[in-house]
Amino acid sequence: MAVTDEAIASIKTMILAGDLAPGSRLPREEDLAVQLGLSRNSLREAVRALTAMRILVVRQGDGTYVSSLEPEILLETLAFAADVSRGRTALQLLQVRRLLEPPATEWAAALLTPGDLLALRGILDRSRSADTVEEFVALDIEFHLRIVEAVGNPVLSMLLRVLSTRTQRVRIVRGNRIRRSLDSVHQEHEDILRALEARDPHLAASTAAVHVAAVERWLEANPADEEPGESPPVAATAGSGDSVIG
Repeated sequence: MAVTDEAIASIKTMILAGDLAPGSRLPREEDLAVQLGLSRNSLREAVRALTAMRILVVRQGDGTYVSSLEPEILLETLAFAADVSRGRTALQLLQVRRLLEPPATEWAAALLTPGDLLALRGILDRSRSADTVEEFVALDIEFHLRIVEAVGNPVLSMLLRVLSTRTQRVRIVRGNRIRRSLDSVHQEHEDILRALEARDPHLAASTAAVHVAAVERWLEANPADEEPGESPPVAATAGSGDSVIG
């Protein structure tokens, strides 16, 4: 194991053992280096790596602290991996999403307030008049997150946000083979919302599963992503076909 990796492991061990609690300040660099038997350079490298992981937080002029270690904060570091995922990795992320989102939608059916349902209807109405792919994708994300957030589990919300990021969705929807897909997306969103409005949890889960599975089928058939170019108007992409955005 490299010296920096050993330093990272040593600091993690201190956190797991409770020697460094969430929100606590790390000892002075020279003292911690002696305590862990590390050079100060190795310790600095470890602190930089743990800061990137959101495990540590550097406060300029104040010192280095352990973060709150809340799962949703630590999961943010996975978002970049999802953003750059291609081919098989993107498909695997989507398969995990298919395991999580339908039951979350089923759960939300009993928890969404009338105000939530009105907000979801407004999101769908706005998405039908979206001028660009980016605007459509933003509304698509808002629609799904509004449903999941009704469950009240921030870890679940963050996981699903990570599993299908904005960058990933824009890349998919811009693909030349899928420019006729948006009508199908709108219809699937409408099916989900109608199931939620009917307070039918099983139908809500089924419609969500169909929706995500359609994206999964497209990725299976098109493992090589197209390079995104200029974003076309949504009106130019609307048509019929399998859904390719979730």
